[in-house]
This record gives sequence, structure tokens and C-alpha cells, in this order.
Amino acid sequence: MSRRYDAIVIGTGQAGPSLAARLAKAGQSVAVIERKHLGGTCVNVGCIPTKALVASAYAASLARRGAEFGVVIDRPVRVDMERVKARKDAIVERSRSGLESWLGGAERITMYRDHARFESARSVRVAGELLEAERIFVNVGTHASVPPLPGLDAVPYYTNSGMMDVDFLPEHLVIVGGSYVGLEFGQMYRRFGSRVTIVEMADRLVEREDEDVSAAILEILGAEGIEVRLGVRCLAVEPRGTDVALKLDCGSGAPEVVGSHLLLAVGRRPNTADLGLDAAGVALDERGYIRVDDQLRTNVPGIWALGDCNGRGAFTHTAYNDHEIVAANLLEADPRRVSDRITAYALYIDPPLGRVGLTEAEVRRAGLRALVGKRPMEKVGRAVEKGETRGFMKVVVEAGSKKILGAAILGVGGDEVVHLLLDAMYAGAPYTVIQRAVHIHPTVAELIPTLLGSLRPIE
Repeated sequence: MSRRYDAIVIGTGQAGPSLAARLAKAGQSVAVIERKHLGGTCVNVGCIPTKALVASAYAASLARRGAEFGVVIDRPVRVDMERVKARKDAIVERSRSGLESWLGGAERITMYRDHARFESARSVRVAGELLEAERIFVNVGTHASVPPLPGLDAVPYYTNSGMMDVDFLPEHLVIVGGSYVGLEFGQMYRRFGSRVTIVEMADRLVEREDEDVSAAILEILGAEGIEVRLGVRCLAVEPRGTDVALKLDCGSGAPEVVGSHLLLAVGRRPNTADLGLDAAGVALDERGYIRVDDQLRTNVPGIWALGDCNGRGAFTHTAYNDHEIVAANLLEADPRRVSDRITAYALYIDPPLGRVGLTEAEVRRAGLRALVGKRPMEKVGRAVEKGETRGFMKVVVEAGSKKILGAAILGVGGDEVVHLLLDAMYAGAPYTVIQRAVHIHPTVAELIPTLLGSLRPIE
């Protein structure tokens, strides 16, 4: 005996619930399946909780700098990690409970709280019950990758998910991975009061970024007392009393790092291994991501993949846009596509990095005739007033069309200001539109016209 729906949505990350609501509003019956917490990575172990922790870390840092602003704090600043965690948990709970209330009260949506597994291209079994639908949408996300380090089975370690349960201050946090997750946790725990060492296999941090961005981030972290080891070629771990010893081979420096706690931040893997996708005939790529076309359809008619599990984006905003693309195609006869999307993301260290479009290195490799402009944040009046002058702004423009190709804003407000350039890119407007705009003073955004006035040919 089976139950039939118009659509089945597997997973409740940023794409699934919104798509389910759109389908239900269009009069379709929808089964929504979630095996753990509603909200997926973002709500439970990703964006929302980590940015709450970043906010607490920023408050601690600002309090320690009080004397710079004429604010006298007569005793050393102390961070209560139990209260930090409680604040984070409360924010997560509000978001999760709001989502549960919304979905639970929606007409034509039926929730199933268990693991789903395909039995055919049109059927899914959950909690012993067989559900059938002509359309199935997979939104199952990713999880932290655990590298095959020799000795890892003999020591305790954390991933980003496990760090959500930490309510104490690690004496010395050793982080394997010098990209977004590793750097955010590294800076926040240094500001909480831990000693922090970041170990990265590449020759620089956040290797996907331009070299000047990587160098500036290294300088920012170093100024806060974070030790960074780069170019690590071999790794192994072993217990050292109650501590963890990480053996290194990086050509220079000490051959090991001994810390009280170990965090692995080396990437993500899709949650596709236990879905029974082979029974539905759904194709995966070599890394286990579900293959999709430009409108997020899999190779099997009637099955779509949205969010991180399709390998076409690794962010909350790209997952949400996936739902918009699918809904537009199915419900509005609007042929939106993934390829319409411009790359945009942020790194939430302090100061943050806002990134859109191509890097300067990518433009050079493409052989494009282009212009580049760069200005230090110390030239921004608002940054000077706030005492936050670290970083710089950089933009790359196509010489002929004058269209913006990409930008990096590493500095106070960079994650917000970068949208000025992103919106101009979506509009297809020449950079001169923003260059001639009159921005409010004093703001960070007011330097963008000046930045665009400093363009020079890329050599």
C-alpha cells in the first residue's frame, strides 16, 4: 500500500521548504521528508550558528579594544563560553521552530520525520511507508569531509557540526584547513581566548582567491596571534596524553603541533550515499554530487536536485536560488537557469571578504583585456572613524565594454558593499554608472566611485 502525492521533497535545507510552499500554493499535494532537524546546514550547524558565534567573538574583540575609543574597562575581558553557546542555541531554536511552525501549518503539505530512500524513479520509502509522486526534489545537502589521516581513529576530533556543542574554551585549538570554515573558527576562538594554530596543505590561505587577498588575510590573522602553517605535505595524528599531536612535513618550522583540541575543516561531501539513488537511476559525478542540467533536472525525468548536493553551489543563497529556478520553470513558464547566476559569496572573518564574479587571476588566465583598480581601506573615512582600516577594495573591469568582471572587498562592511557591484553586473551596466553616482558620506560605499576612477590596464 502506498500514498500518492503530486510532489515529494527530500530534505529541508534552504531550497526544499520554500519549493514545497510554492508547489502547495499552486494546489499540489506535497510530502516533505526530513530525517533530522528542519533547516539543514544553514540553520543548524552553518550560517546562522556560526555567525552568531562570530558576533560574540567580535564583541569580545571590541571590548578588549575599548581603550582605543576612550572606553575604560577596569578588569580583563572574559568570555563565558556557556553563555556564548546559549545565545547561539537560542538563535538557532528561533529559526528552526519558526520553520517547523510554518511548514506544520501549511495546507497540502505533509511532514515525514525519518530517512528517505528511493525504491524507483517515482517512489520513496520513509518510516516503512511507500510514497509515490510524479515529481521528486532532492535537497539533502552535504556534511563535513573527514580526511584519511593516519592515526585519526585514535584521537578525538571535531568538525563544524561538533563545534556547535562546545561550551568551553579550548586551551589550544589546532585546525586542519585554511579556507572559509577553518578561518572563521580560528579567528573566533582566538578572540574567545584560545591559542589557535591553522594548518593548510596549500602554499597560501584561501587558495581560490587572488594572492594579495590571501596575503592580507594571513596578515590579519597573524596580527591577532594566530599561528599559520602553510605548505604542509604530509599529516598524521597521535594522542599525546590528553592532547592531540599533529605531525607535519612542510619544509620549515617545528615537525609537529600539539594542541588540546583538533578541528577538521577540509571541505564537504554530499549526503547522497544512502538515498538509494541507483534504484532511481540518478547519475552522480565522481565526487558523489548529483548531476544536473542548467535547470537543475537530473538525468531521470521527474527528479530534480537542489542545494549543495548538486555541486552547483555551496551556499545558502545559491540553494535558495535553486528553488527559485525550479519554481519559475515549473509554475511560471519562466526559463530561468543556473548559468544566469553570478558567483557571489563572503568569508566572515573580521574584517569580512565580499567576493563577486571573477578574480584578477581568472581574468588574466582568460586573456581578457581588462582594467583593475585597488584602494586600501585606510583611505575610507568611515573605516578610519570606526578604527577598522585593515584590508582593501579591488575591482576588475572589461576594457572594451566597461562591464564589471569581478571584485573583492576585504574590509569593514565588505560583505554588504560588494552588492553595489554585483547589482551593476546583473544589470549589465558599465562601471561608469556607479563611478558617477553620488554616495552618502561618511560610508564605506562612498569609496567605490573613487575605486572605479583608479582603474589601470592589467599588465
